[in-house]
Amino acid sequence: MKLLNRYLLHFIFIFSILSNYRVSAGTQYIYIRTNQVGYLSNDIKTSVIMSEEPVVFTKFEIKNTENSKVVFSGSLKKLDHSYDKFKYCYSIDFSKLTLEGKYKIYTGNFSSYPFKINRTLYNDVVDSLILFFKEQRCGPTEPFLHKICHLSDATRLLGDADHPGGVDVTGGWHDASDYIKFLSTTAYTTYMLIFSYDFDKSKFGFDNDKDGIPDVLAEAKVGLDWLLRCNYSKYKLVTQVQDLRDHDVGFRMPENDTLQYDRPAFSGIGKDQIGIYTAALALASRVWSEKFYMYDFAKQCLTAAENLYSIRDKILDIDTSGTGTYRDNAFWGKLALGAVELYLTTKKQSYLSDAMLYADGARSDYWWSWGNINSLADYRLAKINPRFTTYILNNLNAFNANKDSSAFNEGLAYTWGTTNSLLGVTLQVILYKDITGLNHFDSLAVDQRDYVLGRNPWGISFIYNIGSVFTNHFHSQVAFFNGGYLPGALSAGPAPESILKKYNIKNTNRKYDLFNTDLIKYYDDLSNYITNEPTISSNATALFVYGYYSDRK
Repeated sequence: MKLLNRYLLHFIFIFSILSNYRVSAGTQYIYIRTNQVGYLSNDIKTSVIMSEEPVVFTKFEIKNTENSKVVFSGSLKKLDHSYDKFKYCYSIDFSKLTLEGKYKIYTGNFSSYPFKINRTLYNDVVDSLILFFKEQRCGPTEPFLHKICHLSDATRLLGDADHPGGVDVTGGWHDASDYIKFLSTTAYTTYMLIFSYDFDKSKFGFDNDKDGIPDVLAEAKVGLDWLLRCNYSKYKLVTQVQDLRDHDVGFRMPENDTLQYDRPAFSGIGKDQIGIYTAALALASRVWSEKFYMYDFAKQCLTAAENLYSIRDKILDIDTSGTGTYRDNAFWGKLALGAVELYLTTKKQSYLSDAMLYADGARSDYWWSWGNINSLADYRLAKINPRFTTYILNNLNAFNANKDSSAFNEGLAYTWGTTNSLLGVTLQVILYKDITGLNHFDSLAVDQRDYVLGRNPWGISFIYNIGSVFTNHFHSQVAFFNGGYLPGALSAGPAPESILKKYNIKNTNRKYDLFNTDLIKYYDDLSNYITNEPTISSNATALFVYGYYSDRK
């Protein structure tokens, strides 16, 4: 009998534990999605709550994490839109909370990840993002996390029968997790780094290295030096270094690349290439002359830009050299940007006339990527002639309409490189606001900014080591050999299943499957180069956006 009682007591104890576990697990259906870094005091501040079942409680509280004091409270607002199986989505708005501190959101028995309200909290994000470019450096450029590499670039030149043998295109940045270098993305990245400094010298003039040179310009110089080497002959360009064999030899550190002595360069040129190349070099000429008084270097940059621009009508519209990666679908916007930067540097009226002509040809592109950057030219031109603001406004109106059709307010459709595109929406709002002084699209800008930092269905920050839960398993060789460590890297983010199914990628990390849908998926997986690969061009966009929200005073 004693033995029976012992078994009964044991059974009751186990049943109690299991019952409590089932109750606890059964009610874990509330997910609070918020920006895990935080907000500026005057920001629009919203979070999304999603559930598979109706939420029985209607209120939320925000507590200070240091003393658990309630500093703000309000009501949940049912959204008109749902997210896949999470049919019940709610928003909370705590924009009126402006007091600096560290907080959590509470609703029912559930809480969010902590976040801060602070005027300088984005400084750390920018300081992290800038490190990524050092990790991507190639050649004798003092790289971070790996050794000097690829000192023989390039052993041969393809596509130019008049130039047998090799060409010196050492340096620059590896484009992504592979060790290929591209003119298009290097020129865009270089331009954005210099443009950021030119846009706001206070926010982007930080010098963490304490070497007397703003970090963004020191990094841009790595790109500039390589771009100048790519102009190996007066009217010719190298557009790519290494071919797709790079993808077939397995993971290795760049200094141990088995193909280091077998890396061809490709000669090519198109109006699209000339546009972005000219923009970067013409802007560099202006900045290096005004900031550093390096007149010889400034002249070298301007001469290369003008030489190449002068042959634009004699070449292909779209460059077709290399392996077909990063091939543009239009040239108008990039050529407009090149022309307007030449005008701003030289004050030659013919360049301004060209820029306006090309910008009108480009019109609104309703997108953002490494190749869709029309708004940069429109921004420069709108400072001269306000009518070009309309092209940016067209984009923003379209993004706003898309934002209002979703629980998480994405301004653009998902793509390969979603995080870059969404941050490009914020970038365009920033440009528009700088031209007009209007804040009509502030919520659009903040929603995209916050999406990347955790206000998304997966509840993850897509920047390494930023936020409480962040991408950990980047598709990166350097990260792989450094225990996953890759500061500043920005994941490409969720992608459409229509793209993913075209590639035979075996995902072993299924941590976020609960939040994947039949249409959109994200994998924090080393093998997934679609959702989880960082690139220099995406980081350049992110650096501008988060730098805008920083405060270096």
